[in-house]
Amino acid sequence: MYEDSKESLHEQDIAPSPVTWDGPNDPQNPQNWSLRQKWIITLVTSGVTINATFSSSAPSSATTRIIEQFAISSEVSYVVTSVYLLGYVFGSFFFGPGSEVVGRKRILVITMCCYTLFILGQIFAPNIQTLIVTRFFSGFFASSPLTVGGAVLADLWAGKDRGLPSSIFSGSVFLGPALGPLVGGFVAESSLKWNWIFWVMFIFAGASTLVMIVLLPETCSLVLLSRKAKRLRKQAATPQVAKAIFTEHERKETTIGEMVRVTFCRPFLMLAEEPILVLVTVYMSIVYGLLYALFEAFPIIFMERHGLSSSQNGLIFIGVGIGSTIGAVLNWHLTETLYVPHYARWKGFPPAEYRLWGAMVGSPALVIGTFWLGWTGNYESISWAAPAVATVFLGFGIFLIFTSFLTYLIDTYLMYCASAFAANTIIRSLVAAAFPLFTVQMFQTLGIGWAASLIGFIALLLAPSPFLFYKYGARIRAKSKFAPCIDLKIAKELEKSKFFAI
Repeated sequence: MYEDSKESLHEQDIAPSPVTWDGPNDPQNPQNWSLRQKWIITLVTSGVTINATFSSSAPSSATTRIIEQFAISSEVSYVVTSVYLLGYVFGSFFFGPGSEVVGRKRILVITMCCYTLFILGQIFAPNIQTLIVTRFFSGFFASSPLTVGGAVLADLWAGKDRGLPSSIFSGSVFLGPALGPLVGGFVAESSLKWNWIFWVMFIFAGASTLVMIVLLPETCSLVLLSRKAKRLRKQAATPQVAKAIFTEHERKETTIGEMVRVTFCRPFLMLAEEPILVLVTVYMSIVYGLLYALFEAFPIIFMERHGLSSSQNGLIFIGVGIGSTIGAVLNWHLTETLYVPHYARWKGFPPAEYRLWGAMVGSPALVIGTFWLGWTGNYESISWAAPAVATVFLGFGIFLIFTSFLTYLIDTYLMYCASAFAANTIIRSLVAAAFPLFTVQMFQTLGIGWAASLIGFIALLLAPSPFLFYKYGARIRAKSKFAPCIDLKIAKELEKSKFFAI
């Protein structure tokens, strides 16, 4: 399907311009691939993301058995989750920006294979040191889908069609962590050995990786155009003609030094120079940290306070899934009614702020869900069902915030979105890695109600963020060095046309 049609090139056909697509309907352009193929790629990418994030939280339900197996303290056991997220931080340096240089598929295939193999080290770990080291490297390679996945969607889907695919991908970022304790709880209560949760992770990872290798093609337009240029050079009539064939991508990033600069420096450069990215990342980091705090807080609320078993505690995460499903439906509706109608007027590039309607609904829902969970979960006299219902609000709020802001970053940075995702993943993974280390102590010291309230007040403080972005985001983007801001250029054209019409 993706094989190029035969291209012949003769000296008289050469034009002093870089190789590009053969018009707006070029079948080699990923945005012109069939709808069926786009959805297959979207679902495969979301699937490997679910798998990578599933492994981050799955062992949390087996904490007691890990403590018994290696004779360690509870504090050390929390590191099993945190060190995996720390791996996300370092992996994001390489894989997001690297995919802009060598291609999405090559990065994903190599990293997912390595991630799967390192799970074997966790299965056969003879001591806690081996388990922690292999967990770190699993997280290191598992960060790849989180940073590259959003870029794959940007490669495939035009802005007006990106709403539902982005909802599915954004949901996969935290659906995996929610599924981890659910599955892990049943494994931990079974008669299987302590390491069977890692066997489940290994089987899931291996299956996801094999499917990805078979069904995922290269989608990065920069890389695809470079391959096209290489084919044209081979078919060129003379060496002189071949030398005249190039792409902008090849000219910009041919040296090792440039590749290192892009891979290591661009995410930090963007964090240093991009207020939009910094502000979005701060908000998403708090929300992501809250998600991982729940993995440690739920056992305190539902097992210690309300007497549920480990498997029953895992089932509580179904509420998060229900909330995220409702959020996905609402986000799709908001996109169709409040974003797509503006698409034609803005010539295919509506302001990125039109993506934030979901977050405007989700941010208050997150505040409500956090206080609800804390104060209904604080008392044994209140049924466990009351705080369980609160998890629906939490899933609803977290999903809408993630979907809106991840899509906002895609629309803001376009060809640089992989680097933006890398920077975002680095910071929010650092925050998420820290949360499990103090969540239990915080809930035990402050009590369930006040510990949840502390998180709720932080969420309340940040709740106006999507509204402020909607109002002031365009002004901030106008000063960006990386955001193309095509909508701002179109806005000037619209103003001129209105002026001349008068």
